[in-house]
Formats: sequence, structure tokens, C-alpha cells
Amino acid sequence: MSFYDDRILPHLINFACGTKPVLKQREKIVPQAEGRILEIGMGSGLNIPFYQPEKVDKVWGLEPSEGMREKARPRVEAAPFELEWLDLPGEEIPLDDNSADTVVLTYTLCTIPDWLKAVQQMRRVLKPGGKLLFSEHGKAPDEAVRRWQNRINPYWNKIAGGCHLNRDIPLMLQEGGFQLKELETLYVPKTPKTMGFTYWGFAI
Repeated sequence: MSFYDDRILPHLINFACGTKPVLKQREKIVPQAEGRILEIGMGSGLNIPFYQPEKVDKVWGLEPSEGMREKARPRVEAAPFELEWLDLPGEEIPLDDNSADTVVLTYTLCTIPDWLKAVQQMRRVLKPGGKLLFSEHGKAPDEAVRRWQNRINPYWNKIAGGCHLNRDIPLMLQEGGFQLKELETLYVPKTPKTMGFTYWGFAI
């Protein structure tokens, strides 16, 4: 891992993913998590304050970046519930089948290289009747914005840790075996439209 990826990128991602509008999106989703929870791409732990401790048995935080795990240390140490790191990528979830009651996916699916394998892994570890809660940015509905997303994406991808601006999140979840039960969308306020079209809801 390069110095940029390990020492600089975690701070940039923490800042970008921790703006007030993005935190508002997290607040809509994370409190719904319950039981044994798998969070994909826990990053710097921005979701930790939004979990409802009385609903949480345990959280597994999947995060392959050592720099991000270090950035998360203060939030992890303050967490009022059991939290265990899983330091592997999303394509390699080291849990048994039907292990999690809830999977939490926030601003992560944009970066996973083999997203289909990762989504299939999430489906594998989620118990029957469990929920995948998601809030993700991606492909915009407006053609003019999509054109700019496609133009910018190759350059953005290189400086933003593999983030893609133009992924069709609902389609990806469906292709990975999930059924969307609730889906809402909007352009996040005070964010460039190329980076700010957000999908949130839950799937089973």
C-alpha cells in the first residue's frame, strides 16, 4: 500500500464521507440495524454513533485499510457495544453462512473492485429474513450529469481510492441476488451533482 493510500487518503475519505449532508443520510439508515450486524467498509467509523446500542448484539466492521482502521480507533474505543474488525476486502467476508441479522452498506459499494462477488458474499452471510440497509452514491438520472460522471470517473477513480461515480447501485444489488423493498433517491445538498446522487433504503 502506498503512502498516499495509507496516510493521506483516509483523511480525505473521512472528510468527504463525514460532511453534514452525508451524515444526515447515514442517520436515516444506520439506526435501523439490529442484532448481529456486518458493516461493509466501516472506514473511519462514521456510522458508529448512529447505531442504537439497545438493538445491537455485535458489530463486525469489515475494513481492509489499516489507515482507515487507525483513523477509526477513537470511535471504536468509545463504542457502547462489541465491535470486531475484519481486515479483509468485501469480496472475502470471513463469516459463516447466515451469520448476520443486518448488513450495513454506506458509501462503500462504489469502491469494491469485484462488486458482484462482494454483493453475493453479503447475501451469503445474511440470515433469511435479514435486511441489507444501504445508502450509496452513484449513477445520476439526468443525462447531462451522467455524461460528466463518465468523463470524470477515470480520473476520480485514481485519486479517490477506487471510487466510481457512475455505478447503478440498485441494479448491482439486484444482480447480486437481493430484492429491493424500499428505495429512495436524491441529489445530496451542497454536493456536486456528479458526486451527490444518492440511493438509500433496504433489500432482502
